[in-house]
Amino acid sequence: MGIRKVELNDYPQISSLLTQLDYPDTELFIKRKIETLLKDPNEELLVFEEDKIIIALISVHFIPQLAVKGDFARISYFAVDKNIRSKGIGRKIEEYCTELAIKRKCDRVEVHCHSRRIDAHRFYIRQGFEESPKYFIKMLPQSK
Repeated sequence: MGIRKVELNDYPQISSLLTQLDYPDTELFIKRKIETLLKDPNEELLVFEEDKIIIALISVHFIPQLAVKGDFARISYFAVDKNIRSKGIGRKIEEYCTELAIKRKCDRVEVHCHSRRIDAHRFYIRQGFEESPKYFIKMLPQSK
């Protein structure tokens, strides 16, 4: 089938892909998160499906900018099933999202990728991304 928008009933397969990225236990809340993202006009939540099996996922946020002309797109989650990586699926999804960003007048796409994901770094470089070394994060207390 190829690339399509996420549907709410995709949540078990999406949770499984996120587990492969070291995000366990998402099945406890993923359905609610998907509902929220599907309502957000600045979000694209997409999957790549073959034979009714989801083999890849990407979540892209489009972020308006105040001080520069172009907006930007941020890939927040991008997973290809570990059993079918290096077959061009990731490239197809990334290029599709780049086209969406261009249509939305973005001047760049960014992605945060953990330092341990060496294979993902090579993928992003092949896709034309450049490393931007400073990234700061502030963890906040969790509400119950």
